[in-house]
Amino acid sequence: MSPQANFEQIPLREYAERAYLDYSMYVVLDRALPFIGDGLKPVQRRIVYAMSELGLDAGAKPKKSARTVGDVIGKFHPHGDSACYEALVLMAQPFSYRYPLIDGQGNFGSPDDPKSFAAMRYTESRLTPFAELLLSELGQGTVEWSANFDGTLQEPSWLPARVPHLLLNGATGIAVGMATDIPPHNLREVASACIRLLEDPEATLEDLCGHVHGPDFPTAAEIITPAHELRDMYRCGTGSVRARAVYTREDGNIVVTALPYQVSPAKVMEQIATQMRAKKLPLLEDLRDESDHQNPVRLVLVPRSSRVDADGLMQHLFATTDLERSFRVNLNVIGLDGKPQVKDLRSLLLEWLRFRTDTVLRRLRHRLERIERRLHLLQGLRIAFLDLDEVIRIVRGEDEPRSVLMQRFALSELQADYILETRLRQLARLEEMKLDAERDQLEHERARISVLLKSPAKLRGLIRDELREDAEQYGDARRSPLVARQAAQALDETALIASEPVTVVLSAKGWVRAARGHEVDAAALGYREGDAFLAAARGRSTQQAIFIDSSGRAYGTPAHTLPSARGNGEPLTGRFTLPAGAQVQALALGEAQQKLVLASSAGYGFVTTIEALSGRNKAGKQAINLDDGSRVLEPAYVQDGARDRIVVVTSAGHLLMFSVAELPELERGKGLKLIEIPRAKRGSDGETVVGIAVVDEGGAVALYAGQRKLTLKWADLVNYGGARASRGGLLPRGLRGVDRIETVPV
Repeated sequence: MSPQANFEQIPLREYAERAYLDYSMYVVLDRALPFIGDGLKPVQRRIVYAMSELGLDAGAKPKKSARTVGDVIGKFHPHGDSACYEALVLMAQPFSYRYPLIDGQGNFGSPDDPKSFAAMRYTESRLTPFAELLLSELGQGTVEWSANFDGTLQEPSWLPARVPHLLLNGATGIAVGMATDIPPHNLREVASACIRLLEDPEATLEDLCGHVHGPDFPTAAEIITPAHELRDMYRCGTGSVRARAVYTREDGNIVVTALPYQVSPAKVMEQIATQMRAKKLPLLEDLRDESDHQNPVRLVLVPRSSRVDADGLMQHLFATTDLERSFRVNLNVIGLDGKPQVKDLRSLLLEWLRFRTDTVLRRLRHRLERIERRLHLLQGLRIAFLDLDEVIRIVRGEDEPRSVLMQRFALSELQADYILETRLRQLARLEEMKLDAERDQLEHERARISVLLKSPAKLRGLIRDELREDAEQYGDARRSPLVARQAAQALDETALIASEPVTVVLSAKGWVRAARGHEVDAAALGYREGDAFLAAARGRSTQQAIFIDSSGRAYGTPAHTLPSARGNGEPLTGRFTLPAGAQVQALALGEAQQKLVLASSAGYGFVTTIEALSGRNKAGKQAINLDDGSRVLEPAYVQDGARDRIVVVTSAGHLLMFSVAELPELERGKGLKLIEIPRAKRGSDGETVVGIAVVDEGGAVALYAGQRKLTLKWADLVNYGGARASRGGLLPRGLRGVDRIETVPV
């Protein structure tokens, strides 16, 4: 024979395609997706079956998990022991499975770290009572058996589940080209829906949703997905479910008592702590984890003050942490036809009921066969009782008693063998009476089973009664409450900041700081050597601070992020990127819609808003166009544009008051002329505008010229009124060297 006859030559492309397809089908059908009948993946099924073979039922003494894993991988599942043990642990975790199948003793992980379980040589395990719903009918002819991987043993192709286990504990898995995400549900709700379908096969999805209200996770977190979205999810077989943590108020603190499914308390604590360290959560003062055995989840959040809106704070945390989480739903399962498919709730329950009906039929037929066989044997034994002396004579005297008995009494081989194997003490009169009672009981049971097999309605009634009984025995109340709530929204950054009065202080060399309160003498604060006070602005910690440099660019930053005034502050060059040689000359503080007058020393200006000046990047934005040699003036705040008046004063002592309404509102530009300065007097050493102020009717201003001060009340200011861009009036001789102007409270 040629050596080439031992192998087949095929193109690499064809081989790769065939090999990948075989691998894909293996992963889909024999690893990642659950079977609709028992809701288990192969590894889970083999673990449960191997433990039942080891006698590890709910009433048995637990054995080392390593013993179970060894049996599973040695007899049925030739894969890694660590993967097999992880699957076993998952079925034992009450925070992972709604109805655990395995009772674990030892460290089987915690909600903080589900994979922190001890090694299998340390832990012990056995089946839970709930697992009986998968195994109780296994030896009753209800399943098909297949050879294990080496052909030495038989294993069940599926388990005869008495309830829709697929929906009860759910499943997750990633196959090739597809995945499954089935959330857990409540046994009583699912059983009720199945009973509704048994009684009314035409029941609609809406009818079933009246029984199955939604998923039921192992935790007590709220499910906030609206009812119509849950119905759409069950109708399509795909969608999502959103769960939210539960909290209460205790002594002013916020206490979280339940977290969404598969959310780690430690991770939530870290997420909140990260925001606190980044100063993005100033409403919280402290954070504690007080969880223990009696309180598996107890996270304590301590607000900074009693004035903090706890509900608003929690809404923000729901939106920014895992305190609120969305779970994908994809009801992709292997159906009774052996093919994976995404199924809606009604189709899934109907198909499981077909599986359950077939299982019950197999069980009844198997039982009927055993009854028929037992009655057949009892009939032969009764014949022997009727002529017991002749039977004894044949057994003692004949060389081939079996054949003689068959010929003499018209017995079958089974009956003859059974008579020959019967012990002498079973031939007593009392035993004959027991056999007659057993025969009567079996004949009654045979009649009942025959009726069930012939009547589909009675068969459905049996399945219904068994479902109701199992739901009553193993079911419990819903754990995850369904609460209609709006999706959480993160709070605006300013909403998280306590609104406190602050005074922002700017030095001549561009160092900035913020002092609490408005009763702060900014000029009297300490400054670095060679530095001095330049400007101050009073406002709230929730407002935006605006800085304008000598090139006319504006920069914005939240006031609460500025350093405390206990020190010298920090240089603005660390926050912003100023043009070469530029220095900060002006400061403003206010709400986003606060209007102000922005002007230059050249006598031009316009109305703008804080929001328009807030640059979104470190380089700021161009706000005002400055003439050569001119500088930006300290902005003046506008309160009522219709009534407010702007007061402009020049270094030569000219003062003009006119309506703010005469100025345009711009986001950027040079603006319009405020006051007339003769061309001959302009220039770097000539006449310039030294300040502006905005007053309402009845207001007053204070003018400073060195050590001199002049207060002009409204009656005095009226004398300086005129049209915009006019020359204005001349101040008294001693005040013609004005260097600054301020509004005076009336």
